[in-house]
Amino acid sequence: MTVTRLDQGQRYRPRMAFLKKIETLMMEMQSPDTGIKTQTQTVMVANIPHAVTGNDIMQWILQRLQITAEEALHLGDLFVKYGYIYPLQEPKNLTLRADGSLYRFQTPYFWPVQSWGADDTDYAIYLAKKNIKRKGILEEYEKEHYNMLNQKINYKWDFVIMQAKEQYKAGKERKKEDRYALDCQERAYWLVNRTPPGMLDALEYGLDRVTDPNENKKNTMEFYRREIMYYQQAIMKTRVKSSVSLGGIVKYSEQFLSNDPILSGCLPSNPWISDDPEFWDLNAKLVEVPTRMRVERWAFNFSELIRDPKGRQNFQLFLKKEFSGENLGFWEACEDLKYGDQSKVKEKAEEIYKLFLAPGARRWINIDGKTMGITVKGLEHPHRYVLDAAQTHIYMLMKK
Repeated sequence: MTVTRLDQGQRYRPRMAFLKKIETLMMEMQSPDTGIKTQTQTVMVANIPHAVTGNDIMQWILQRLQITAEEALHLGDLFVKYGYIYPLQEPKNLTLRADGSLYRFQTPYFWPVQSWGADDTDYAIYLAKKNIKRKGILEEYEKEHYNMLNQKINYKWDFVIMQAKEQYKAGKERKKEDRYALDCQERAYWLVNRTPPGMLDALEYGLDRVTDPNENKKNTMEFYRREIMYYQQAIMKTRVKSSVSLGGIVKYSEQFLSNDPILSGCLPSNPWISDDPEFWDLNAKLVEVPTRMRVERWAFNFSELIRDPKGRQNFQLFLKKEFSGENLGFWEACEDLKYGDQSKVKEKAEEIYKLFLAPGARRWINIDGKTMGITVKGLEHPHRYVLDAAQTHIYMLMKK
């Protein structure tokens, strides 16, 4: 079952699972045998029937669930915030007070899980009725909603006003206590379903769904064609046996065993245990003479070499001898673009293009036409990863 809010377009949301548990507790709480005993209470010189106090609700939760007082108060707050219980004395304050404050149980028809949606028309009728009753005195956010709805559903505004007048007229014919209770009930319902600014929206269901997951759609031929293509491509993908994967992990572990400071220790001494900083000095980023272990690690793979600042420095010297030092410069510029300041992405992308990719660039790099086309098209709307294709191409050239 989903809750559909017709007022803000097609927004399908999954039913909150925990609301079922709240419903069960609500049914028990209103049971004549095991529930809270309701009684008539005086509010604003009116005798309101079937009222309960916040303290009674608190004590019932404590006895029924055997939880702490703090947990019981929090759970009671949720009952009020989700609209299962509404206050009689302070209708705007949707919290539970563990004292003599008076509350009533909301009619199940208005529970959040019902398929009846909080429609724009119903809200417009409520605001129009309130506007008539208070002679134009509405809250600021209610005035904004009233004017917005007037423009949005102007084609049936006469119906809205007519319904508001009829409901207002019918309400005046009710007893004073019934009229007061219904006003509190209605106000609490709209505070939950049309949350005022600055107030937490208890019914916020997270990201909106674009389509209804429960809708039965007739799949077209195009849908089945795409499904067949997807599964054909999945079948054609190569799969690696578990034994081969495990063998690769073992080989990797054996290769890096001697360079693992936990398994093989730190030479000449562990700076985390002793006060000797020599390990840090020997392995500084751009130390003049790197350790033998560090140089051996460069031979494992190209990624180890290019990730090490000292290894990259030596590799740069080699590339200059080969008259291709601009390749590493371009790769470093792309890394700076990826992990640099977001506000400078566009500026950096343009600088990299002018320096390395533009016709006649000062440090022009050699990439194929297809990669260049992808890169130039992407630079129309630059982002962090716009140069990935060109960077990967240059990376493979340097690796070979």
